[in-house]
Amino acid sequence: MKGPKQKRGSRKKRLIVAMTGATGSIYGVRILETLRAIGGWETHLIVSDAGALNAWQDHRLSRKDLSKLADVTHNVRDVGAAISSGSYITHGMVIAPCSMKTLAAVAHGFSDNLVSRAADVILKERRRLVLMVREAPLNLAHLRNMVQVTEMGGIIFPPVPAFYSHAKTVDDLVNHAVGRVLDVFGVEHDRIVRWQGIKEPVSVNDEQAGKHR
Repeated sequence: MKGPKQKRGSRKKRLIVAMTGATGSIYGVRILETLRAIGGWETHLIVSDAGALNAWQDHRLSRKDLSKLADVTHNVRDVGAAISSGSYITHGMVIAPCSMKTLAAVAHGFSDNLVSRAADVILKERRRLVLMVREAPLNLAHLRNMVQVTEMGGIIFPPVPAFYSHAKTVDDLVNHAVGRVLDVFGVEHDRIVRWQGIKEPVSVNDEQAGKHR
């Protein structure tokens, strides 16, 4: 582990951010960048081997580049790290992106590395766990694992684009998904366009058409 130790009396909230072997490493990167910009949060990063490969493939980011974005970096094989214990207080954990392998490990309590162990701790301590799962199409094993994690208290959060935000770029879509994830953890921010309801009046013909949808 590297990074600053939590100082006694510090008011920073700790959030664990894990990046695993699925495309979409930009989500984990943007979460780290946003929390650093906002301030008041101490980020603990875990990157699996496959997660590191994907970050390099997606954005030519090395492990060293990723570590610079976090306050504390943990080795994925260090199952004795501070975050592997429930007595180490955190505000929660997000796995962004979350591979189907990691989803399966979390769903079945298979704590074979620090990512799945930390997630197991979050669930048993009844803290907030968010999985930004990345795969399509989904087979029955994927769906059942998602149900199982949900039944244990986790939140399945596929990064589905919200077109009502009228995003102009891919970056806008990424920011919106990340902003909605941060909402789940109670992070105050103004990074997204929020739904304000339909402003345009609905015509009679539209109302009739709606009845037949």
